[in-house]
Amino acid sequence: MGAAAEPLNGSELLVLGELCVDLIIPVDDEIRFGQHEQLVPATTLTMGSSSAITACGAAALGTGTRLISVRGDDTFGRFLDAELRRLGVGTALIRVDATLPTGASTHLTRPDGDRAILTSLGSIGTVSADDAPDAVLRTARHLHVGSYFLQTALQPDARALFARARALGLSTSLDGNFDPSQDWDSGVLDALAEVDVLFGNDAELCGIARDDDAASAVRLLLDRMPEGAIVVRKLGPAGAQAWERIGSGLRVLSCGIPAVPGALIDTVGAGDTLAAGFVSARLRGEPTGRSLAIAVSCGSASTRGPGGVGAQPGWDTARSLAATLTVAQNGD
Repeated sequence: MGAAAEPLNGSELLVLGELCVDLIIPVDDEIRFGQHEQLVPATTLTMGSSSAITACGAAALGTGTRLISVRGDDTFGRFLDAELRRLGVGTALIRVDATLPTGASTHLTRPDGDRAILTSLGSIGTVSADDAPDAVLRTARHLHVGSYFLQTALQPDARALFARARALGLSTSLDGNFDPSQDWDSGVLDALAEVDVLFGNDAELCGIARDDDAASAVRLLLDRMPEGAIVVRKLGPAGAQAWERIGSGLRVLSCGIPAVPGALIDTVGAGDTLAAGFVSARLRGEPTGRSLAIAVSCGSASTRGPGGVGAQPGWDTARSLAATLTVAQNGD
């Protein structure tokens, strides 16, 4: 395959996770069955999956990024390979499995930003810790894993993978995303012992912690994480918070969203682009508050284009938007 010819050189960021296409279909009304034909304004084929969108967002910010994943040897898979290359993400570590179709998600999006997601797994969930040997980890500074609850082949070895990465000097992050089964595999709590940054919205954080109160859930999760760890709490249109242990205390930083030019198109991938902004800013040495402002700016800017990668900002744009924001420190 073409990807195999790419040199396995170093990069700042390794993203390990799923790879799939997104089909974005805006709908104004409820979907009607009974063989009703409904007209929609557009159908957009674009890069999908939390992990790949985060990788593309980091690359857009100038972060050297490679994706560790699996795809099928089919039309969707070849489309994704070409798109990743076009968007600056290294593909040499993507394994091609000709026995599986490439994963696909269909997003039915409403004007208010809400959406339903229909996913056919295919190759999703087949990437494993074996796809990230120490020789690969040594070439990077940070390891990010996306969509933990879809990574069924990785889950049994997730903690060991993060531990290997940290032992080799990498920082680590995890974006659990939503668990379609809503079982909230308890193994993720074990893996958090080796995770420096955890991303999640309230539903995800409460699910992982098995706690109905988001603030209580964040505290419980931080208690599971290494000293100095951060939980980035995604708050959608309200922005985001960074919860951080400082010595024996807890610091909570809050940041609202910037005024971004243009109309909101959709929110697909906004949280994944936010994660890309936070990780990229940290790799540039930015402090937590500044990293949070850049992250929120990246997520907000991404809603001005279709799909997860249609409007991901570059570093100068993200930095300019972040400069308009105030990061407040809250007591907790």
